[in-house]
Amino acid sequence: MKNNNWIVKAFLLTFIIAIIFNTFSNIIINKFDNLIVLIFLSLLFILLGIIFDIIGTSVLTAEESTFHAKSSKKIKGAKEGVYLIRNSSTIASICNDVIGDICGIVSGSISAMIGLIISNKINISSVLAILIVSSIVSSLTVGGKAIGKKIAIKKSDEIIFKVAKLINKFSK
Repeated sequence: MKNNNWIVKAFLLTFIIAIIFNTFSNIIINKFDNLIVLIFLSLLFILLGIIFDIIGTSVLTAEESTFHAKSSKKIKGAKEGVYLIRNSSTIASICNDVIGDICGIVSGSISAMIGLIISNKINISSVLAILIVSSIVSSLTVGGKAIGKKIAIKKSDEIIFKVAKLINKFSK
């Protein structure tokens, strides 16, 4: 039954985050309706997806012992680091699957809008423009995540410590 509980939580978390991300992007799109803003917004969601993918991968490969050593020295963020690592499968699922997938979907939707605008501006087929822009967005996302995974595995303790310090800072 515990797995079913996580499924419900993941569904609700995804739903809430998707509403927030989509609302944010819709506000920006409606306020600044131009190509440059859409490209910037798409790149922002790609980058956000990559960052959370790095965090999700790092938490799976970080060493808990590193954070126990920091905790014994009363270093801020060490306790949070231990918590992140002990809950690594949940944290990785939230970062990689929930947030990462939402960012991919939102950047993909924005890329379709970019493709339509480009097709109207330079008078080419909208299908072709959307295909090209979506392919670029996909390549940036997958390539960025591939580079990010290498960094995440090499520097997992450092990355999780930075995230843990950030959590410590905002938790007070």
